[in-house]
Amino acid sequence: MNETLNIAEQTLVLHRHPRNKQETLQAWDSADEYLINYFNENQLEKHLGEDEQILLINDGFGALSCYFQEFERTVISDSYLSLSSIKLNMQRNNCPEENVLIQDCLQSFPKNVKIVLIKIPKTLAYLEFLLQQLRDVLSPETIVVAAGKVNMIHNSTLQLFEQYIGSTKTSLAKKKSRLIFSLVEQQEVPEKEIALTWEIEKQDWKIHNHANVFSRNHLDIGGRFLMDNLPEGDFSKIVDLGCGNGIVGMAASQAYPEAQITFIDESYMAVDSARINMLKNLPEEQTDNARFVVNNGLVGFKPRTYDLILCNPPFHQQQAITDHIAWSMFNDARFCLADGGELVIVGNRHLDYQDKLERIFGNCELVTENKKFVILRAVKMD
Repeated sequence: MNETLNIAEQTLVLHRHPRNKQETLQAWDSADEYLINYFNENQLEKHLGEDEQILLINDGFGALSCYFQEFERTVISDSYLSLSSIKLNMQRNNCPEENVLIQDCLQSFPKNVKIVLIKIPKTLAYLEFLLQQLRDVLSPETIVVAAGKVNMIHNSTLQLFEQYIGSTKTSLAKKKSRLIFSLVEQQEVPEKEIALTWEIEKQDWKIHNHANVFSRNHLDIGGRFLMDNLPEGDFSKIVDLGCGNGIVGMAASQAYPEAQITFIDESYMAVDSARINMLKNLPEEQTDNARFVVNNGLVGFKPRTYDLILCNPPFHQQQAITDHIAWSMFNDARFCLADGGELVIVGNRHLDYQDKLERIFGNCELVTENKKFVILRAVKMD
C-alpha cells in the first residue's frame, strides 16, 4: 500500500486514520490528484487576492489540506476521523498551522473565499446542505471546482450545482474521476430545510435528522431490532456507541430512566441530531443525564467505567467497505466496560461479528436473530 503521494513538485506522506495494520487503501484518490493538477495547470493561485483564501470541503484524509499548505485555507468536514486525519497528516508533513482553520460543517463558512475545492460526498442530501451553506459566502468571482469518482457524479449531482451555484459542466474522466466546474451566477436559490423530521409512532417521537446522518428519512431496521431487544438489568452508565440520530440511546434512556447515557459518534451532524432528539422527545430529567460526544469511538475514555455499551457498528469508512472500525469499537468497548459489563450489538448476519467478539471478549451469546440481523451480547470478564 502506497503512503507517498508525489504530485506537482511535492512529496507527501499520507496515512488513513485510524491506522489499520492490514491497511490496503491509500489516503488519497485520483479525484484528489485531478483537483491538484487542475489547480496547478490553470494557475488558480493567481486569482487569490490579499486576505482571500481557499475553502476545502470534504477532504478525506488530508491530501488537499497538506498540498495547499502555503495558502490561507479553511477545511470543512462532518467527520471527526477526517479532521483528525488531516491534523495528523499535516503534522507528519510539517505543514504550518498558522494559515489553516479546521472546522466542522455545522459552523459558519468563511466569507473571504476566492477558491472552493470540493470532494463530492457519498450522500446527495449532504452535498445539498454544503452547497446551500456555500451559496451564502460566494461572489461572482469565486472559483468553484469539485471532484469525485465517475460513479459518484450523476445528473442529480450536477443539478444541485446548477440549482445552488450556477451554470455547470464536467471534465473528461481521468483515472475514473471527473471534475465539476460551476460559475457563480445571480439566481434565485430555493429556501429549503434539508434536515428531515419524521415520526416513530410506537414511541410517539418526532425524529430530527441532519443531512449526513445514516438512515435519515426512516427508522433503521437494525436500530429498531436493537431497540426492541434491550437487555434486562440494572444499568447506571450506558454508551450509545456510533449513535447516529440517537434512537437506540433514547430507548435505553426510557428503559433505564436513572442511567447516565453517553451518545458518541464521529459525525458532528449525528451527535447534534441525537442531542436535538433527546431534547425534543424525552423528559428533562432524562436529558439532564445525557452527554453528547463527537469522537473516534471510545478512544480516550476511562477504562472500567461503563456497565452497558450498545452499538450498531458501521461497516464502511467514507466510500470504502471495511470492518476495522467495528474491530476498534469492540476492543475499545472491552477496555471501557467495568467487570461484568455488557456489550450488546446488532449487525447484519453475514458480517460474522460473533467470531470477532469471541476473540476479543472470550465469550459471545446470540441473543436473538431474524432473517437479516443478529443481536449479540459479550460480557467483560477478568
